[in-house]
Amino acid sequence: MDFFDVAMLSRLQFAVAVFFHFIFVPLTLGLSVLLAVMETIYYRTGNEQYKRMTKFWGRLFLINFALGIVTGITLEFQFGTNWSRYSEYVGDIFGSLLAIEATVAFFLESTFIAVWHFGWDKVSKRTHLVAIWLVAFAGNLSALWIILANGWMQHPVGYHIVGGRAELLNFFDVLANPYAWGQYLHTLSGAWMLAGFFVLGISAVHLLRKHETDFFNRSVRVAAAFTLVMALLVAVCGHQQGTSVAKYQPEKLAAMEAHWETEAGAPIYLLTWPDEKNGRNAIQAIPVPGALSFMAYTDFSAEVKGLNSFPKEDHPPVLLSFLSFRLMVGLAGLFILLGILAFLNRNDLGANRLVSRLLVLNIPLPYIALAAGWAVAEIGRQPWIVYKLMRTADAVSPIPSYSVAISLLAFVLVYTLLGAVAIFLLHKYAVKGPEPTAQLAGGGK
Repeated sequence: MDFFDVAMLSRLQFAVAVFFHFIFVPLTLGLSVLLAVMETIYYRTGNEQYKRMTKFWGRLFLINFALGIVTGITLEFQFGTNWSRYSEYVGDIFGSLLAIEATVAFFLESTFIAVWHFGWDKVSKRTHLVAIWLVAFAGNLSALWIILANGWMQHPVGYHIVGGRAELLNFFDVLANPYAWGQYLHTLSGAWMLAGFFVLGISAVHLLRKHETDFFNRSVRVAAAFTLVMALLVAVCGHQQGTSVAKYQPEKLAAMEAHWETEAGAPIYLLTWPDEKNGRNAIQAIPVPGALSFMAYTDFSAEVKGLNSFPKEDHPPVLLSFLSFRLMVGLAGLFILLGILAFLNRNDLGANRLVSRLLVLNIPLPYIALAAGWAVAEIGRQPWIVYKLMRTADAVSPIPSYSVAISLLAFVLVYTLLGAVAIFLLHKYAVKGPEPTAQLAGGGK
């Protein structure tokens, strides 16, 4: 693997940009929903604590949203600079989905964020509540169009080749792409779970310090059940997506499990280390009989193709796919356990200092899990940029490698600065807590 050719440098640059941008995306998606729930409780009860709650978590949401916009702007430019051959080949399909996302969903989200942020005590409570629900709807709709575009790269449908280009044939097929919808539900449940753990973790920090205990106990009660449901849903959607991978991208499935030889009733080995060079596993122990067959086809005796059944030039990078998948699954199990513990202690989380500390330590882990999941999706698709249609090496722009190396360095420096700003602002306002009030209205509901 040559790390200094144009294709690899362009992949690294896009990976830096997209993974850094994705730090902000899931919290935006999930926290918008939790904000809508909190404000709904305020609207129905009139309890000022829930207004404070919406404003406090809303400030963190706005910081996160603003940095997400800044880091997302550069992504689409790269399709024209680093990936011009890709854009020329599939722009008729890919471009239409991104255009809808930008002109419909993102425009709607941005408009109603302004109404919501500046509309406190200026518009009616009902209008203000509708604004935050529309923000949540539009933000999650925006994610749908992005994932439909990525899902088309994973499982291209609704196109035909005309003049050496992939052109749109049936837009409904693109919208109904089963692979993309599986991705969307898995990503969305993961994003909502991340936001729930974010609220639980920040609340735990304050409860450990016995700061604003009533306020943060209420935040925990709003987030705990939501987070547990999402953690369970992540596992369900993940299994469903695993069956889609087996159906549409069997090489990826084989790489995820370091499965080399085709066999029926294929096991999952709990202790494995791939030997990619020799097409086998250097370590392979503690099998769970039929588990891989069940994961792939919901049938313990089903045949699962091994990597050695496919041409070597079509193999994804096995070690990275395998490790990313194992990390994602392992963390998913941890999240279910923490979700259960948070739910059981939701009425007085601060009294259980062990669970509170675990929730604080857990704050970065959902980010890592979601990043690992996307690493499986993208690395596991290689060597294709559009599966079985266009290879990544054929998609890059005809530009010198030193140009990409310079821009990659600039990206790393700028994103490091933005990351420091993001951490500083989120930490500052999260630790500060809600704005104090002289008197609360609405009683003790």
